Amino acid sequence: MNSIDAVQEALGETGYVCGRDLATVVFLSLKLGRPLFLEGEAGVGKTEIAKAISTALGRKLIRLQCYEGLDAASAVYEWNFPAQMVAIRSAEATGGADRASLTTELFSEDFLIERPLLDAMRPQEGGAPVLLIDEIDRTDEPFEAFLLEALSDFQVTIPELGTIKAPEPPIVILTSNRTREVHDALKRRCLYHWVDYPTFEREMDILTARAPEASENLSREVVAFVQKLRGEDLFKKPGVAETIDWAKCLLALDVLELSPEVIADTLGAILKYQDDIAQLQGSEAKRILEDAKKSLEAP
Repeated sequence: MNSIDAVQEALGETGYVCGRDLATVVFLSLKLGRPLFLEGEAGVGKTEIAKAISTALGRKLIRLQCYEGLDAASAVYEWNFPAQMVAIRSAEATGGADRASLTTELFSEDFLIERPLLDAMRPQEGGAPVLLIDEIDRTDEPFEAFLLEALSDFQVTIPELGTIKAPEPPIVILTSNRTREVHDALKRRCLYHWVDYPTFEREMDILTARAPEASENLSREVVAFVQKLRGEDLFKKPGVAETIDWAKCLLALDVLELSPEVIADTLGAILKYQDDIAQLQGSEAKRILEDAKKSLEAP
């Protein structure tokens, strides 16, 4: 992917439709070897970008799913404690190796369980992997500080084995749903891009790529309705993932066009909170549908 147009084309071939602004920052990230920090609402396709890049480049995708309480050890490695205990019992039963050699054996790579960060530092077939650090905003500041160091030198240290450095830096993509602000120091290491909800035209292109079985008429109604729905006062606005899921649900029900009844029956595909679903029962869904259809009729 040696140009911005080539990035757009390559990602498009994987089913990921992106604009030139996103294609530009992806190109620069690959060209300069800089981590890419993607921020935006949940469901707008941040994780899918990493998957698409991995597929387009033919590289292994390694995903570190972040969560509250995630620490460096859990993200890098752990020792296979059950296997170590078996080895100790076996050595005791046979009167085998002395204590020093047994300790060396127990803390060798044979008993090492590699977690995503360590895995990403290892040589991979086909070239450096794509390391997806997903939802970094769910972790806390100590882990951010550790990650800042790890991404600076692309190396990790295991006390029993020493420092392991990546022969070729991985392609790093971090995502955040912005549930909290990520420290500026980490952001400065990265190229930044805000992934927004797509325009009507781009969401149509995405739906056509991901649910090609849907008729143009149904796709237009689905996208128009979802776009109007995002303007409502909802706890969780539907993302692109929900648009695709809803279209596939409608196809499974052999729906040809939207109606208030169909919307009421399938709201669980696009809204994930009961308060939001309750808000759209009755006349509200009909009103939004009528507004959506009017927008399609407008020149």
